[in-house]
Order: sequence, then structure tokens, then C-alpha cells
Amino acid sequence: MKYRFISWNVNGIRAVQKKGFLEWLSKEQPDILALQETKAHLDQLDESLRHVPGYHVFFSSAERRGYSGVAVYTKEEPLCVARGIYDEENDPEGRALVLEYPRFFFLNIYFPNGKMSRERLQFKLDYYQDFLGLVTQLKKKKKTIIVCGDVNTAHTEIDLARPKENSMVSGFLPQERMWLDTFIERGLTDTFRVFHKEPGRYTWWDFKSRARERNVGWRIDYFFIDTPSRDHLKDAFILHEVSGSDHCPVGIEVQF
Repeated sequence: MKYRFISWNVNGIRAVQKKGFLEWLSKEQPDILALQETKAHLDQLDESLRHVPGYHVFFSSAERRGYSGVAVYTKEEPLCVARGIYDEENDPEGRALVLEYPRFFFLNIYFPNGKMSRERLQFKLDYYQDFLGLVTQLKKKKKTIIVCGDVNTAHTEIDLARPKENSMVSGFLPQERMWLDTFIERGLTDTFRVFHKEPGRYTWWDFKSRARERNVGWRIDYFFIDTPSRDHLKDAFILHEVSGSDHCPVGIEVQF
């Protein structure tokens, strides 16, 4: 069976709804769509976003309104759904949804941004560590593990347009990049780099400087698959032409 998975940081689901999100979803028809930075509670969403024909819909919203949040639209009903990476119901910043299916686990994660303060940078690094702890637990179940989301770090110099200028900026700090090295060392494969080795392929551009028009961007949105399941991976892509957010969607195709 072949699956098409897409992940997109929408920077506000209500904002992107006004820019044709539901029409895009109807046309694209992914088997699973993962969203980050939804910035909404369920009571702020209309029926068309909460109940999409052909999809089961799950949200994890931050306690603080208008902040963070993730969602998953899935055609196949999962066996179970957990919110957060610490325990099943505790996700105060609305950063993760973990879905289990017969053949695989699907993790949609909005990793923290470390630019605000030294404390938030440490929170981000701790979150990376806790995430790897979850992956280690899931590996014991002997299923494929698929991870997607906004990782908020560009891994290598080809993953952003201006690496030297940003070498001391959160999102490209050595200690952040080392954690992505650790992801790979611990058995997660960066799916996009399996198929695409070239620079200049980005997923986020600064709105204020109109960086997208000049392709001065960062690749900070990823799909990972556990390395033993790499043979199931058939394609990985960036949908750079899709607008509506400061991020664009990314995706993979997997066959079991």
C-alpha cells in the first residue's frame, strides 16, 4: 500500500483557510496531512476545518490562545492518538501528535524556536532530547517510525541561503545542528536528502524582507523515517510553489 504524507507549518490555520487551504487539500488529497502552528482552539474553528469529508481530524492546541498548535488530517483511522511527547494528555504548548497505525507510527511535531531567549533555547535543546527518548521507546514496538514537522533548525550549510551570516543565530547554532546529527546517529534518515543533494531548496522565507521572491530561505521543515525502514521510502519533495504561509509544504511517499 502506498501512502502520500504532507507536512505544513501554516502559520495560523484560520489565516491560511482564507487563502484557499481547504481547496488545496481537496485537490492534493494526501493520505495524511500534518499541520504545525495552527494557532487556534477548536472553539475558534468553523465546521469546515473541524470536519473535512474523507478525513479523521485531530488537534492539539496550546493553552495560550493564538499560539503554537498542531493538527493531523488522516484518511485512515489510527489505532490510537497521543498528544505531546511526555505523556498522552499533557501538551501545554500544543506541540505534538503521535498517531499509531498497524504498520507505522506517525509523529507530527512543532519543535520549539530558540530565538526568544537563552531559556527558550535550552527548552528547545531539552525538547530534542525528550523527542529522541520517545523515538527510542517507539522503536521497541518494531514498527516504521515517520516523523515530520517544523524542526526550527537548518542542518547543514546547504540548508540555508546565508550560513555564514547566521552562524550565531538560533536555528543554525552549532549545538542545535549537533542535535540533528544525533537524530541521524540514532537511526533517523533525513528523507529529502535521500533524493536531493543540491543546495537552494528551502521551506521557510522571511515575510518582512520578501525573501521568498529572492529564494533567500531556510530548510527547517523535515520528514524523517527510521533508517531500517528506508527501503519503504519512494520519494521526498518540497512543494515550494504552494503559498499561504511563510513556510511551504513538504512531503514523502512511502510504500509498504
